Amino acid sequence: MSLRDLRPYLLAILMTLPGLALRLAPADVSPMLVAVLAGLAILGASFLLTWACEVAQLDIPQAVAVAVVAFIAVLPEYAVDMYFTWMAGQHPESAYSHYAIANMTGANVLIFAGRFHNYVALHEEKRTDILFLGLATLYALLIPLKGSLTLFDGVVFLGIYVAYMCIIARRPCEEEEPEGPAATLAKLSRPARMRAVAGLFLFAALVILFNAEPFSESLVASGKILGINEFLLVQWLAPIASEAPEFIVALMFAFRGNAGLALGSLLSSKLNQWTLLVGMIPGVYAVSSGGTTPINLDPHQFQEIFLTAGQSIFAVALLLDLRLGLREAAALLVFFLAQLFSPFYDVQLEALLGLPHDPLRLHNFYAWTYLILAGLLLLRHWRLVAELRYGFHVKVRDIVHH
Repeated sequence: MSLRDLRPYLLAILMTLPGLALRLAPADVSPMLVAVLAGLAILGASFLLTWACEVAQLDIPQAVAVAVVAFIAVLPEYAVDMYFTWMAGQHPESAYSHYAIANMTGANVLIFAGRFHNYVALHEEKRTDILFLGLATLYALLIPLKGSLTLFDGVVFLGIYVAYMCIIARRPCEEEEPEGPAATLAKLSRPARMRAVAGLFLFAALVILFNAEPFSESLVASGKILGINEFLLVQWLAPIASEAPEFIVALMFAFRGNAGLALGSLLSSKLNQWTLLVGMIPGVYAVSSGGTTPINLDPHQFQEIFLTAGQSIFAVALLLDLRLGLREAAALLVFFLAQLFSPFYDVQLEALLGLPHDPLRLHNFYAWTYLILAGLLLLRHWRLVAELRYGFHVKVRDIVHH
């Protein structure tokens, strides 16, 4: 293996060094510079994750490799959310509990990532991901009805994730030969290759994790400087930026001609967030606060979870046939952009209609729109729903037998 073969890896590692240096030796720099350096580090880590995932499929099932990448790619959101949740437990009277819920629900949308495709087709095995994402989302709809997020909810979400991992871990490994920089590692012996992949996963995880806290704090600080509402900043801009690794990884897969794997990685990320991420929040809050007090939801948080769950169940309904076309992707993106910019036009719209101002009115409108559209799609694809239901019974039986 020559130095030329390792050049892409060295360049990616060099991209991560400024962010790591700033984290290990903090300096008095502007919040915007911190965001730029952290973003550069996350980009470099995303390249490493993509290559490591391609090589890992030679030794572990593709679904497991994608799940590992999905977990690492959403580490910024994990770190930001766990940081806000911990601070909420330490300071119950502060706004950190609002930040934790806002960051958990904001920007949780499936984005179409394809290159010159009219639609993206998922592999048949991705029905498992859709099934478990649907289960997690349906349970999430109960949280607003209860008005709180409890330890029991956390156990349910974590149980869904464990069951999912037990199923995908039994799938066969891929036999496709990696291309590009990943092909360099593929030539190594199996023990050396596995050590290299594990090292890349670990390094990328550390880079992403180390840059999460200063990145989130610098965004809030930048928002204060620019006069942006803090809740909106944490609700939308912070999650979009903290989810940058998963989007970058998906786009890399797509631009390399593997749009199905790109969409599959985003699907795995959403499943990861709705199970492992949400499931960890009550536990972290309980440890931080020193008790088992649930996280009570105010009307704004209630609407945010309701809206995000509706959005997620709509995406599940769209993917029941294992295809996502341009029209479906455009619908998701248009709805998301409408939500993103709703704070800037809702007052004018209410004035035009002669309605009193209610900041949650549009949230409620979008949530019910998602649910109604999802219901219509589920009725249209009732046979696919029946297949998922039958498949769920089979998978549960297999887990119990093993």
